[in-house]
Amino acid sequence: MTTEQKYTDAEFEALLKNYDYSFQKGDLVKGIVCSYDSSGVIVDIGAKTAAYVPIKEAVVDRSVSVEETLKKNQEYEFLIIREEDEDGRFMLSYKKVAMAYSWRELEQLKAEDATVEGVIVSAVKGGVLVEVKGVRGFVPSSQLKLKSTENIVGEKLELKILTMDIQQGNFILSNRKAFSDDKEDNKKDLFETIEIGQIVKGEVVRITDFGAFVDIGGIDALLPLSQISWRWVDHPSDILKVGDVINVEVIVVDHDKQRISLSLKNLEKDPWAEAKDKINDGDKIEGTITRIKHFGAFVEVFPGVEALLPNNELIEYQNQKNVILKAGDKIQTTILKFNPDDRRISLSIKNEE
Repeated sequence: MTTEQKYTDAEFEALLKNYDYSFQKGDLVKGIVCSYDSSGVIVDIGAKTAAYVPIKEAVVDRSVSVEETLKKNQEYEFLIIREEDEDGRFMLSYKKVAMAYSWRELEQLKAEDATVEGVIVSAVKGGVLVEVKGVRGFVPSSQLKLKSTENIVGEKLELKILTMDIQQGNFILSNRKAFSDDKEDNKKDLFETIEIGQIVKGEVVRITDFGAFVDIGGIDALLPLSQISWRWVDHPSDILKVGDVINVEVIVVDHDKQRISLSLKNLEKDPWAEAKDKINDGDKIEGTITRIKHFGAFVEVFPGVEALLPNNELIEYQNQKNVILKAGDKIQTTILKFNPDDRRISLSIKNEE
């Protein structure tokens, strides 16, 4: 038999005060983890009913379980992300609070120019996405120092923060800059010993339209497009790729500007020297057009040796043959004058027959 509890008006008003709260969306509250269910965490924040944290708002690091992140009977700080539903239950986020503290910590680390550890979560166009203290950031390819770009998800990187914008969620880091202190020492040592003509081994770390940058032991030296091959190269990526390890010759050492230039083609035989004994004035040679300019066409008449066919002869040939020549086309030519010392060839097609 149940006895109904009777309250006076004063007693009932006092009882209500025990459950008086003014929680609102956006408030930070402290709560104790009570239990878990299949889709989240039940938390006591002192409201009339327990509050709820969905799994996606509970887990910061996906490799760590909900139970490990929010331990039972422990108190944590939460953000109210939705006010009471029809059951009087608030929805909370632990992740947003943790992320806010992470951003604050990252700001401090950036101010200190400190090194942080990040884990690669995916490879994307132009670089990789990493996770640092629960925050996802971007490392551009130019700021990566990886021997291989295969199977890199999960790999840990030493990073330094380049830029961060909390409002925009913009977070850019550098793997290469994390080695800058060591590089400065290496750079100093290298400039004290390196000489023009020296053959060194290096790793291609970046490719641009005008050449490739090669790490030769702490210094990113430039391998110009013109020094990649004796043959015509449209773009460095036609010959090289990031991660290639190559031998190169040092051709410029600028101590004032702390710059070094390299050559790859100097390690190959000079085709002009080889052609000296194989090409003579008056020879009729089938050449390959490598590129066409407004002043004429460049024709490769020997591997790595190009001669210029004047534009007027090019036009005349096209009119006579009723063709439009393009790069890659073969054409019969006549060597008018070959000067290997000056690397010049006078070329004609008027006497090709």
